[in-house]
Amino acid sequence: MSDTKQRLLDGALAALREHGVTGVSARTIAAAAGVNQALVFYHYGSVDELLGTACLEATRQRVSVYASRFASVGSLRELLQIGRDLHTAELAAGNVSVLAQMLAAAQTGERIARPVAAALQLWTDEIEAVLVRIMHGSPVAEVADLPGLARAVSAAFVGLELYEGVDAEGAARALEALDQLAVLVEVVEDLGPLARRALRSRIRSHLKEESREPTGT
Repeated sequence: MSDTKQRLLDGALAALREHGVTGVSARTIAAAAGVNQALVFYHYGSVDELLGTACLEATRQRVSVYASRFASVGSLRELLQIGRDLHTAELAAGNVSVLAQMLAAAQTGERIARPVAAALQLWTDEIEAVLVRIMHGSPVAEVADLPGLARAVSAAFVGLELYEGVDAEGAARALEALDQLAVLVEVVEDLGPLARRALRSRIRSHLKEESREPTGT
């Protein structure tokens, strides 16, 4: 990637932090990047395309920073701790503000929605890989939709990042509730072989019963 394109990406994020999505323009991005504003359109075609690319590339970089920690996770509680650490680091770096601005813009702009969704998917993919690994052979995996759970965890932390700005105490309690869920999973994992088999059998029986129930009209 050329130096100018990278400066534009960095400038787009800097402009978002300073002006918010409603105040971002080719002029404010160019000023933050220290380049001529015509280069925004030359390299990226539009402000929206530049913002979307900046969000996606920045997320790729952040995911790579945490890749080794994700790979070493051995429990749901450790995964949630990474989430806490990420939250603290991203808040301090100003990235929470950027995410909030991009999510707001994505509600009405398809050119921004696509790269923002792809950026969120990068985190979800990491979380799903961890869940599949640490839940392998667990009775919990019998009933849990792990891809869906990965999206729920990812969405929870995104939501908490935004929620904390208006209710810090409520966000803290939500994180504690996630920790309690992790404790429950650990309790299940610590059951003896007989108890685990009995639980797995009961889960399977319950799922079969559910599948036989009429769905209604």
